[in-house]
Amino acid sequence: MLRDLIGVIGPGQSGRIRAHLLAVVCHAVAQGVVFILLVPLLQALLSGEPERALLWLVPLAVAAVVTGVAYFVQALLGFRTAVAATGALYRRLGDHLGDLPLGWFASVKLGSLTRLATAGVGEVTVVFAHLLGPLVTAVVTPMTVLIGMVVFDWRLAVAMLATVPMLVLAYRRSTRTIAETDADVDAAVGRSNDQIIEFAQRQPVLRAFPGGRERAALLEKTIEAQHEAGRRQLRRNSLARGLFGAAVQLAVTFVLAVGAFLAVAGTADVAQLIAVAVLVVRFAEPVMAMGDLGGSLRTVRARLDQVREILDVDPLPEPSAPRRPQGNGIEFSDVRFQYEGAAGPQLDGVDLELPPNGVTALVGPSGSGKTTMTRLVARFWDVDSGAVRIGGVDVRDLSADDRAALVAPVFQNVYLFDGTIEDNVRLGKPDATAEELAWAARLARMDEILGRLPDGWATRVGEGGAALSGGERQRVSLARAILKDAPVMVLDEATAALDAVNEAAVTETVRALAGRRTVLVIAHQLATVMNADRIVVLQDGRVRESGTHAELMALDGLYFQFWEERDRVRNWRLRSAQR
Repeated sequence: MLRDLIGVIGPGQSGRIRAHLLAVVCHAVAQGVVFILLVPLLQALLSGEPERALLWLVPLAVAAVVTGVAYFVQALLGFRTAVAATGALYRRLGDHLGDLPLGWFASVKLGSLTRLATAGVGEVTVVFAHLLGPLVTAVVTPMTVLIGMVVFDWRLAVAMLATVPMLVLAYRRSTRTIAETDADVDAAVGRSNDQIIEFAQRQPVLRAFPGGRERAALLEKTIEAQHEAGRRQLRRNSLARGLFGAAVQLAVTFVLAVGAFLAVAGTADVAQLIAVAVLVVRFAEPVMAMGDLGGSLRTVRARLDQVREILDVDPLPEPSAPRRPQGNGIEFSDVRFQYEGAAGPQLDGVDLELPPNGVTALVGPSGSGKTTMTRLVARFWDVDSGAVRIGGVDVRDLSADDRAALVAPVFQNVYLFDGTIEDNVRLGKPDATAEELAWAARLARMDEILGRLPDGWATRVGEGGAALSGGERQRVSLARAILKDAPVMVLDEATAALDAVNEAAVTETVRALAGRRTVLVIAHQLATVMNADRIVVLQDGRVRESGTHAELMALDGLYFQFWEERDRVRNWRLRSAQR
């Protein structure tokens, strides 16, 4: 298991971990020697030989001092190793998560990932501070005692050795039961965390519809299931530990019975047997601790497997010799892509060139592949076949830094971090000057927002931007993307949930960006679409039509139907019912 721990935490901690293990083994052996030296000391006292007892008292005292020093050293190394390993594992896990394709996060439950990345890491590295020492002691100290018993009476040593298979069997059964119940509880806690996070984040929806009560009832049911898993864990674990404890006591009773038989038969010295009996009892103490430690070790193993499962996810491969793009045009060359588990391809042979410094609008029904195309430009995933190129270079041949600098996305579901408006906009360019901030705010039409808010740029947005309206959040997100000043901007349904005023503001921003950078827009709003330099109509993962608004209208095809439908909906009027 230590090899697995080193593999997960990283080789940089291997020396520290091995030094800690060596200190733990030295302490366990020293403790076993103390137990062994009790036998001749007690034998001398019971035989009425105090002078000989004093002779044994000196090495016993030395061994006790060595044991104490060894315990201090191993405990100190244990805590230092735990702290260092925790930091190293957090860094490795964080770096790895940062390298994973963004599409991977869509399939992961936030509550489970959060628990693993916080409490889970601590449950792995706690082995150094609280588990490794007692566990090694529970094994090495009894082995040392067993070797000592061979010296004093080999028959009792054989009797003790004969109980080992029973103890191993009971230990395995106990730890298996504990591991099963711990896994059930962990799964139940993960489900509860997911439900609680969803329940907290979706309060507006839950309160607006009658079905919200059913979701609340589902949350209560999930929490009750967690409590039931905890009660079941308590019952089964108590029984498992009790059975293992009974097995240890049975082993001790057996060895003491053999000793009593030898004493009655007159084949062993009574004083020595009494001293050895004390040693047998001391032998049982660390063995008894193995029951609890085994369950905790199984928990560590489960967390270790979960962490390794994340670390085993392959990040997007980075090119060995990155290339630099020449320009900011975008090209899709026979692109095919299918989501894992999907019934069919999301993109099926897309060939498309987006001219540099132009505005291209993607339109089409839901599921036609529009959002997938924008995600592939940002390399959330890699294509199954074909290529996506920016500036003539396949995005797979760009370094992560170059790719990140090339694309500035604005998504429909905006997320703002808990801070000020300025903090969130500066994410686009942390070292931006005040003039650059003002320029980005002007283009994003944030002037009116900043002038209306008492604290202006210093206005706190709350977690997720909850203190701002949807339109305000969208314009902050747009300003952030503009400030980044990337040669490619992707707007994915950026105006879908906006009112007419905010929609007009975003549309004006898109027009202002025309000629400065390549803009890829997904929008259903007619004003945004019809003013694009080029409109691409997608259906079933394929490009069906492409051209300007006038050209596509003249075709009387899918785009014309789209326009007609939108125009008809736009002319809807609400009328009161006639009574």
